[in-house]
Amino acid sequence: MGSPEPGTVVHVLLIYAGALLCGMVGDWINLPLPWMIGALVFSTTLRLAELPVQVPQVTRPIGQVLIAATVGLYFTPEAVTAVSLLLVPMVGAAVLTVLAGFAVAQVMVQMSRVNWLQAVLASVPMGPVEAANLARRNGLEPTPVIFSQTLRIVALVLIIPPLLVALDGSVQDPQSVLRTEAWTAGGAMLLVLCAVVGALLARKLRISNPYFVGALAGAAGAAAISMPVTALPYPLLVAAQTFLGVWLGSVFDRPFLRGSAGFLRAAVACTALMILLCAFLGLAFAWATGIPWYVMILATAPGSVTEMALTAKILQDGVALVTAFHLVRIFLILPLAPVIVRLAARFG
Repeated sequence: MGSPEPGTVVHVLLIYAGALLCGMVGDWINLPLPWMIGALVFSTTLRLAELPVQVPQVTRPIGQVLIAATVGLYFTPEAVTAVSLLLVPMVGAAVLTVLAGFAVAQVMVQMSRVNWLQAVLASVPMGPVEAANLARRNGLEPTPVIFSQTLRIVALVLIIPPLLVALDGSVQDPQSVLRTEAWTAGGAMLLVLCAVVGALLARKLRISNPYFVGALAGAAGAAAISMPVTALPYPLLVAAQTFLGVWLGSVFDRPFLRGSAGFLRAAVACTALMILLCAFLGLAFAWATGIPWYVMILATAPGSVTEMALTAKILQDGVALVTAFHLVRIFLILPLAPVIVRLAARFG
C-alpha cells in the first residue's frame, strides 16, 4: 500500500484533535469515560452535520485490543473463583436478555415498517457487524439493523456510566483510578502480547468480534494464571477510548435519518425500552443474589461490555463480575445467532 495522501492525513489528524479536545472538556467536567464520550459526541456531531469522518479502519481493532487487555487484567484467580459460583445466573441473564430482545422487536414491528426478522436482528444484543451480516444472509436491508444496534450502544455509553457515577456520589475524579494504576513496561507489553495472541487466535477460528472477545480471553487467561502482567499506561487508554468513540459516532448517517423519521422514532423508543427491561432484570438479580444493584445494572446492560467494565473499575467494584456476565451472554448469543434467527423466522 502507498503512503496516505496529505489531505487524508490532515483530515485524520483534525478528527482526532477535535475528539481529544472534546475528551479534555469531558475530563474537565469529571465525566466517566470522558475520552470515549467526548470522541463519540464529536464524531456524531460531524456526521449529523453531513461532514465526513474518515479514519483508518485499523483504529477500531487497536482500540478494542487495548480496552480488552485492560478489562481482562482483573480476572485474577480469586475473581475467577467468585465468578464461577454465579454461572447459572449468568446463563439465565443471557437467556432473559434474548427474550427481552424478542419483546422489544414486537414493539418495533408495531411502530415501524421493518419486518419481524429485521426487528429481531435490530433488538437482540449481538453487535452491529454481526447483526448486519445475518441480515444480509437472510436477504434483508442491513441499514436499520446497524443503526439500531449502534444506537443502543451509544445510548448505553452516554447514559449508564454518568448516571451510576452521579448516583454513587463518592467519585470525585472518575479517571483517577485508571490514571494512577501502577504499571511497568514489561508487564504492560506482556499484557498486550497476550491480548494480541488471543485476538489473532480468535480471528483464525472465525469467532465473531475477535479483536475484543479474543483479546479479552488472552488477557484474562494471563491474569487468571498469575502471569506478571500489569496495567497499561494511561495515555494508551486515552487513545483506545478515543479510537472507539470516533468509530461509534462515524456510523450515523443523516440522509438515512432524514428519510426514516418513522423508523427513527421506533428505534429510539425501543432502545429506551430495552435498556429499561435489562435494568429491571439487573435489579431483580441484585435482589436475588445480594450483589450491589449498580454492579448488576452494569452486568445486565444490553451491550457495551467495554464501557460497563470500565465503569465498574471507576466505581471500584465488580469488574470481573460485570465482564463475566457480558462474556457469557456474548459466547451464548453470537454462536447461536443463526439459531435465534431461524426461531424468529419460524415464530414471527
